[in-house]
Amino acid sequence: MARQLDEQIVGRFPVGKRLRVLDVGMGQGTQALRLARAGHQVTGLEQDARMIAVARESLAGEPEGIRERMRIIEGDGRDTGVHFLPGSFDVVLCHGVLMYVEEPDPLLAGLARMLAPGGLLSLLVRNGDALAIRPGLSGDWAGALAAFDTTAYRNRLGLDVRADRLKDLTATLAGIGAPLHAWYGVRVFTDTAADGAEVPADVETLLAVEEKAGRTDPYRGVAALLHLCGVRG
Repeated sequence: MARQLDEQIVGRFPVGKRLRVLDVGMGQGTQALRLARAGHQVTGLEQDARMIAVARESLAGEPEGIRERMRIIEGDGRDTGVHFLPGSFDVVLCHGVLMYVEEPDPLLAGLARMLAPGGLLSLLVRNGDALAIRPGLSGDWAGALAAFDTTAYRNRLGLDVRADRLKDLTATLAGIGAPLHAWYGVRVFTDTAADGAEVPADVETLLAVEEKAGRTDPYRGVAALLHLCGVRG
């Protein structure tokens, strides 16, 4: 996904431009910190105190120049208008968040308002069109059958969450003024790997396969996750 995001950034903004990035629901700060290391000015918004603590600990170990480029704010992603002015950011990330939000449209509209004209909105969501893949490949036939007619599922943390369908998000992005520009699949082949599975020795080949599949039909359509990139008009 990081490679996909970098492809969109390089294709949209001048080389060397220091971008203003907002990471909503940044978690432990993996992408936020990576982009700060790349020279961008990054703001991470997160409401989980444990995740904030992990992100702050990681940031504390970075050189001063990187620490100065990243700030962390405790808050709910649905309240971006409380913290920031409209059009304040060139890039807004919202990765792995929508599955926990029962009504995502107000959140997405708020994220779009944070973007400057031509800004990039990057979403990572559970693929509602492929919920039967994981149970089907693991031999859970009843679970696979039930998954065809729903966007609800139980994740690996044991939480009851929701998925999004590509056509629905495409319509939503158009409606909030950040129409879909590109989309990718994420975890096409590796989603069924056991938690804690050892990283293979040929990890670069694995990544190359996933990257290729994530941009190639029909493979990307059955990925566990979808990476959608909208552009503010």
